Amino acid sequence: MSIVQDPRVAVDTPADRLRLAKDAARITARLTSAEKAAALGAIADALVANADDIIAANADDLARGERDGIGRSLLDRLRLDAPRIAGLADAVRAIAALPDPVGEVVRGHRMPNGVNLEQVRVPFGVVGAIYEARPNVTVDIAALALRSGNAVVLRGGSAALASNTVLVAVMRDALERQGISPEAIQSVDAFGRDGARALMQGRGFIDVLVPRGSAGLIETVVTESIVPVIETGAGNVHVVLDESAPEDWAREIVVNAKVQRPSVCNAAETVLVLRAAAERLVPPVVAALQGEGVTVHGDEAVSSLAPGVVPATEDDWATEYLSLDIAMRVVDTLDDALDHIRRYSTGHTESIVTTDVRNAERFLAEVDSAVVLANASTRFTDGGEFGFGAEVGISTQKLHARGPMGLPELTSTKWLGRGAGQVRP
Repeated sequence: MSIVQDPRVAVDTPADRLRLAKDAARITARLTSAEKAAALGAIADALVANADDIIAANADDLARGERDGIGRSLLDRLRLDAPRIAGLADAVRAIAALPDPVGEVVRGHRMPNGVNLEQVRVPFGVVGAIYEARPNVTVDIAALALRSGNAVVLRGGSAALASNTVLVAVMRDALERQGISPEAIQSVDAFGRDGARALMQGRGFIDVLVPRGSAGLIETVVTESIVPVIETGAGNVHVVLDESAPEDWAREIVVNAKVQRPSVCNAAETVLVLRAAAERLVPPVVAALQGEGVTVHGDEAVSSLAPGVVPATEDDWATEYLSLDIAMRVVDTLDDALDHIRRYSTGHTESIVTTDVRNAERFLAEVDSAVVLANASTRFTDGGEFGFGAEVGISTQKLHARGPMGLPELTSTKWLGRGAGQVRP
């Protein structure tokens, strides 16, 4: 089933890579569920078998990142070691075990004239991804794209160039060993910004483009693309503590949401405490955060209730720190907390800690973010935690996909009609 490339045609431009992916998509769309699962199993095994080469390439990226001063949060996202590679392989195997969405009947009926109609899930065709300093995304998106019958074109950024080069080579080799065209996985990293531009301008070749990374990267892709984009947003994530919040819940949820992995988009960045609970909750929550090395940027009320707080500025309320920093503010009422979230949220994830059922249900109903939680850490906003396997990203838009994007979000639908000679009168 491999695509045979004409040896006379040199592949030396981003457009060539997009063309090869488009050709390969016709093949991946016809793979059976078992063939796709076997291909992903081969990729998982190859990742583990080539872990030393991947780690060596990643060490080059890390050394360059440290020289360039890209910061601790990006270095954390960039880092690959043996446990993380094993985790990537496990995630690929988990994706292989997920139900195949292709061919699923969404709805259907028989028309009065006897024609049978079915709306079924089909692959998009070619999925493009632009991201930065996240070599895990290289594997996650490729695996999700293949399981849903798509080809994929990747632009992973200069910070992870060495890592991504090896990862793509490993996955392409695994596909070829399974008798599947390696052209189903393409990278345009070698072309730098021209590669990213080709993805954004690849109308007729790229069926959907997914950006993952900083707010600036996402904004660039959304505004400059002429192909459909699924927007994955930055995570200015909020946790609200109301007057009924148990101290242990408040402390444990806030610390977990901030500290468990501070460099990711579902980490908490702002805590809003209702004034009626401030004296009871601010001191222990601040102390717990500081005990984990977190710098708390607080308003005057927070500073008056806890030592060691850095005075917050207006910019703090709009900042996605992605580091061991968090903003904290005391607000008068739940209405004020909701107003703050409406003003500063990026629409990613928000959570309330409360034992008041009315407050919980009001928060769940009125907060307009992709994921809204009551009495749970924001770190649960994740495709793996939701049971989707690895995720393409967290969509913060409202069309087609919202929240963690798994396999169904990488498919479209088409209508199938089966008749017996009917014509329209």
